[in-house]
Amino acid sequence: MTAYDVKEYQVSGPDWLTSERYDIVVKVTEGASGEQVRLMWQKLLAERFGVKLHHESKEFQVEELVIGKGGPKLKATALDPAALTDPGPPAHDKNGELTGPGNDTTIMPNGEAHTVARGQPLSNLTAMLWRLLSRPVIDKTGLTGKYDFSLDFKMDLRAMAPAAAAPGDNAPDAGTDITSAVEQQLGLRLVAAKALLDVLVIDKADKVPTDN
Repeated sequence: MTAYDVKEYQVSGPDWLTSERYDIVVKVTEGASGEQVRLMWQKLLAERFGVKLHHESKEFQVEELVIGKGGPKLKATALDPAALTDPGPPAHDKNGELTGPGNDTTIMPNGEAHTVARGQPLSNLTAMLWRLLSRPVIDKTGLTGKYDFSLDFKMDLRAMAPAAAAPGDNAPDAGTDITSAVEQQLGLRLVAAKALLDVLVIDKADKVPTDN
């Protein structure tokens, strides 16, 4: 996922890819760009794990993120542009409040969640929505800035872990689910659709990597 900048649902391969665990220690040249680092990971996977793969297009049931009727309610970030270039770990003040680029989510025992994001592109939001909805979320808003926003909603365990959730377990009330929260609080809508997405098919991978 890191090497090819894809999501989990875009990788198809043997079952052990999600069960085996490894310790990998690498050194990255100082100043290397994100694209250069991804190429380094790709080379490591090919040389040490014998990974061979090809790309395919696969149709997915997705949610398209679009602008709502009243327009977006996102606030363009007021953070220093220099801080957005290489943000590092999220910074907090003495009260635990987020002061730099990043996002925090607090989840209460009853499933109520509060997310705060600062200086984030919408790809950050779509990634969060993917994890909550368990299906791909495609940004169709055309918004390319970096934004500050907060979001209050109730988690739905039925969507996140269907096998573990009992019928009716932790079901959000109307207006508190993530879909309604996105529309009411951010001025954006989620629309069900189908889309062809790129998938990495792992043709070969060695469970035991080559020695140092």
